[in-house]
Amino acid sequence: MTILRPVFTFFLYAILAIAAQNAIFSRALGVSRLVKMVEDGSVELFKFGLLLTIVQFFSSLLGYFVSHLLLGLDLSFKAAFLPLVLVLCSVIVFLLVLLVIALAGSRIAARDYLELLPMATFNCCVIGTLLLTTTGGYTLLQTLAFSLGSSVGYVLAVILVNEGQRKIQNRNLPAAFRGLPITLIYIGILALAIYGFTGHAPAI
Repeated sequence: MTILRPVFTFFLYAILAIAAQNAIFSRALGVSRLVKMVEDGSVELFKFGLLLTIVQFFSSLLGYFVSHLLLGLDLSFKAAFLPLVLVLCSVIVFLLVLLVIALAGSRIAARDYLELLPMATFNCCVIGTLLLTTTGGYTLLQTLAFSLGSSVGYVLAVILVNEGQRKIQNRNLPAAFRGLPITLIYIGILALAIYGFTGHAPAI
């Protein structure tokens, strides 16, 4: 039973990040990137999702230890430097993944991954997840699970919005709503549905 408890915690936080705390639908992290990806259509979602998962997972791992080291120092301004430190963690992981791709990949496959790597690294989904796990006081297990779930949730959100784009492109739609406006309305409706999972009570 003791062994199963950490496993249960890991999957619980992963599912929490995928559904109730979805990076896009409940916290609006990466909406602009999502819209760009859906409109572009040339981004290979599997490769993007793989890179996003790798970068986010190892950035969260590095960010966990670095943030605890920083918060342990006796500095009055350490909280102000925390976001910069977390960004540097993602940059370090970006450079490591870039090196691995350059050394291990074939020329054609490496080119595809190299083009997607900046998009999968430098977005507010990665940085936002780092901030959430750090300021939320998550344990190492919870941090890794939440980062994994956030990346999977982000990819699922892209798939969901991409599928919705096909449904809402019809002749009956008024010209003023076509394109970006109807996409944002669609994302807003999905956000309301996902936000219902969090169980927040209205502030009255």
